[in-house]
Amino acid sequence: MIKHIVFWKLKDEALGNTRQQNAQQLKERLEALRGQVDGMKHLEVGVNFNPNGFDLCLYSEFDSKQALEAYQSYPPHVEIKGFVAEITTDRAVADYEY
Repeated sequence: MIKHIVFWKLKDEALGNTRQQNAQQLKERLEALRGQVDGMKHLEVGVNFNPNGFDLCLYSEFDSKQALEAYQSYPPHVEIKGFVAEITTDRAVADYEY
């Protein structure tokens, strides 16, 4: 089993939206991927209410490294990456087996 965890820090404003609006849009876009990729077992997205740290967190689980790779190249996910590039200032990621 693979765990894939990503944190993002969002710009105060981007694409005509506030940080909170973009956080909600990103959350909805990511959650729409749930169940769309073979081998994806779990996906959840949280918006941080703590004013310190990162703004948004993605937690997901995959059957294998191959399933995670398929997710990375899945066209709707690639499209989301373009949106992420426009609205974020920082990113942290961890992928590990358990």
